[in-house]
Amino acid sequence: MDLALAPETLARWQFGITTVYHFLFVPLTISLAALTAGLQTAWVRTGRKVYLRATKFWGKLFLINIAMGVVTGIVQEFQFGMNWSDYSRFVGDVFGAPLAFEALIAFFFESTFIGLWIFGWDKLPKRIHLATIWMVSIGTVLSAYFILAANSWMQHPVGYRVDPESGRAELTDFLAVLTQNTAVAQFFHTMTAAFLTGGAFMAGIAAYHLLRRRHIPVMRTSLRLGLVTMVAAGALTAVSGDHLGKIMYEQQPMKMAAAEALWETEGPAPFSVFAYGDVDEGHNKVAVEIPGLLSFLAHSDFSSPVPGINDTNEALQEKYGPGDYRPNIPVAYWGFRWMIGFGMASTALGALGLWLTRRRLLLAEHHRTTENEVPNLALTPTRLLGPALSRRYWQLAFLTLGFPLIANAWGWIFTEMGRQPWVVYGLLRTSSAVSPGVSQLEVLISMTVFTLLYAVLAVIEVKLLAKYVKAGPPELTETDLNPPTRIGGHDKDDADRPMAFSY
Repeated sequence: MDLALAPETLARWQFGITTVYHFLFVPLTISLAALTAGLQTAWVRTGRKVYLRATKFWGKLFLINIAMGVVTGIVQEFQFGMNWSDYSRFVGDVFGAPLAFEALIAFFFESTFIGLWIFGWDKLPKRIHLATIWMVSIGTVLSAYFILAANSWMQHPVGYRVDPESGRAELTDFLAVLTQNTAVAQFFHTMTAAFLTGGAFMAGIAAYHLLRRRHIPVMRTSLRLGLVTMVAAGALTAVSGDHLGKIMYEQQPMKMAAAEALWETEGPAPFSVFAYGDVDEGHNKVAVEIPGLLSFLAHSDFSSPVPGINDTNEALQEKYGPGDYRPNIPVAYWGFRWMIGFGMASTALGALGLWLTRRRLLLAEHHRTTENEVPNLALTPTRLLGPALSRRYWQLAFLTLGFPLIANAWGWIFTEMGRQPWVVYGLLRTSSAVSPGVSQLEVLISMTVFTLLYAVLAVIEVKLLAKYVKAGPPELTETDLNPPTRIGGHDKDDADRPMAFSY
């Protein structure tokens, strides 16, 4: 059977398509929940209308995003049983615990309190209503942690035993699964990347409106919050990524070598900027490198050796038996670079935006603007960017909102593809995890159906976001400005209306 159409290959393509698509919504859900909660907190504390309008605007985009994320996420559960039944049987006992916690605790927080937040604007007192969006935010974070703990077990299995009779992995230490260094490091890296994504999304949409000189007070506030979030999250993403890289080197040396197309063991080992090579021959034909930097990333010094692909492959063959333990080298190599490149570009553009839009710091008084004016873009304290360059920056800031999404997608592609040929590292190969009774045609049909369905959902998502982004922040009503101080709203006849809170 042609390997390109083998059930295993098609199953991997299907899982990859649906998972990467779903993960586009995850970082935005996590970050927008917290950023919206922060804006609402600012309104409750200060009473300023600009914060309330911003809360309403970004909250609506958050709701569209989380609804689509839930719909696409449900499919992931079915994937395991459809095409990966042998995998499900092997990891079911281990995965059951974190996924149960995710459903019972995290998803409960999200689903319950998001309902209260949506329908409680004119029913709940300010502070109680504010607490509901913070609970939603906490729920998204908890949900991510339990999911990442399960995924980290696939990268580095701990707290388990393999039953000799059934051949299944059985959970022996749930705390070890939740607290192992892989899970903690991956969680912090994913969270910081999520806030980089949300910050860029907020700054990009704010730039879109400021370019058109619309909704200026709200968008100035949103732009500043987005830019600060981008820079802070970008710096923390780099730090957490460095820590995760060191753990990756210890636990999966092949993934580190593949990420750098390092074929032979070298010490000091260079960091590859660009490489083109022959996978079959196991060497690079063209290589642009920074000497010693890979040694520093792996060992925190510039001279220690780093094992290459060929030596690591031989070591794995001795440990696990005959076979090719190399992942897809081009995908691992370029996926790693796309992740870093788009992430660093987002952070750099955020830092540039903070400098260009600074208010008082080293800015001449006659260049300062009010809250009702589009901020001047100042290159120096006395020199502004010209109209053409200013327009180009606002356009670039808008385009930047997609950069972290690209970085996130390639980061997960690298994480999962770089682990191959293992689905559970060192325990279960991907080829042994596929459902044995699923045919080539069945997988092809389901993959086609899901891909087309997700394409339709993508069109709906983009149209909904575009509609409400263009509409801008809503105008405030008297109820918005003066919500009730007691549960149940202003209506004196609430006692005669069953479930009055739902109206």
